[in-house]
Amino acid sequence: MTGAAVKARVEQVYREDSRRILATLIRLLGDFDLAEEALHEAFFVAVERWQRDGVPDNPRTWLVSTGRFKAIDVLRRRARFNASRPMLIAQLEELEQADWSDEDVEDDRLRLIFTCCHPALAADAQVPLTLREVCDLTTEEIARAFLSAPATIAQRIVRAKAKIRDAKIPYQVPTLTELPERLDSVLRVIYLVFNEGYSASVGNELTREYLTREAIRLGRILMELLPEPEVMGLLALMLLHESRRPARTSPNGELIVLDEQNRSLWDAELIAEGCALVERALTTRRFGPYCLQAAIAAVHAEAPTAGETDWPQIVGLYDVLLRAVPSPVIELNRAAALAKRDGPLAGLTLIEGILARGELQDYHLAHSARAEFYRQLGRVEEARAAYERALELTQQMPERRFIEGRLKALE
Repeated sequence: MTGAAVKARVEQVYREDSRRILATLIRLLGDFDLAEEALHEAFFVAVERWQRDGVPDNPRTWLVSTGRFKAIDVLRRRARFNASRPMLIAQLEELEQADWSDEDVEDDRLRLIFTCCHPALAADAQVPLTLREVCDLTTEEIARAFLSAPATIAQRIVRAKAKIRDAKIPYQVPTLTELPERLDSVLRVIYLVFNEGYSASVGNELTREYLTREAIRLGRILMELLPEPEVMGLLALMLLHESRRPARTSPNGELIVLDEQNRSLWDAELIAEGCALVERALTTRRFGPYCLQAAIAAVHAEAPTAGETDWPQIVGLYDVLLRAVPSPVIELNRAAALAKRDGPLAGLTLIEGILARGELQDYHLAHSARAEFYRQLGRVEEARAAYERALELTQQMPERRFIEGRLKALE
């Protein structure tokens, strides 16, 4: 392979497997920062060695081994400079003697998620830490997902890492008796990972398929561990959304809204699996927010055309969801459904009420929906102002081009 081809292969492995490798290194090393340093050292070495020796049959195993040996070298240097630290010597000896196999790697990310969502950590740090360490999202991307400041998110992540180290929080999947109380944070993490893949917060592409694929994989693993209704609901929700992926963008990457999608492109197998999970979860009568959201997605998926969508049923499901989880974002989604049932003025009235309370002021979808209702009502100047505000808040290029197209159409 040429040097360029090797570099491209290294970049591909980093993109697809770096977080699995990092999770294994964290388990082996017991230290987030040391594992991250070892990860980057391993990939740096790979660029040189793979050009000379060829790409190994199992790049992931090679990278874990290389990272582990690089970490051992770091610890040896530290031990030489500070031989009085018995804990450091013990850590080095344990690492040198540790056995591991590639079979362990598959579950390491799930172990890492549960570690990051440990109840000893602050609730507002669990999800950002997991998104950063498990999914390689930047601090800025996480901050946008949380509508928060990057500096705030960074501080939470640093404090959480220190807590894991100092409290010696175990790197393991909880027992079945501990699992339910830890489940809410884990489900939230997996869904945020999926959302970042399904609709990227920034960048030139609408979606990041590797993130949605990984979130669904983690959801399936969790289903095997704990087949509870909300786990079923989350997996169903992700599958039903993922089924629309082929129809969400044009061949040149432009955004296509739900009403205008070619439904023959939707993945029928994912829809069937998702709907079956929804039915299975709802029959337990112990369902929660994820099941309700999945039920809404199932109503969309089962409609042969946009015009045949059962909007009264969707509004009713949003009513139940809003009572279970009061949220301005859910209110916004309900407003969009209500507008389909009762007309744009009904939806606009609800959104104006949300914004008047000071909520969702910096959420571009609120202003975009508001602009769309103004446009449908023929209030062109108000629609233009709302679209311009949405454009100011949008950092994803396909969404920006979509809004720019709407603005141009107003002219």
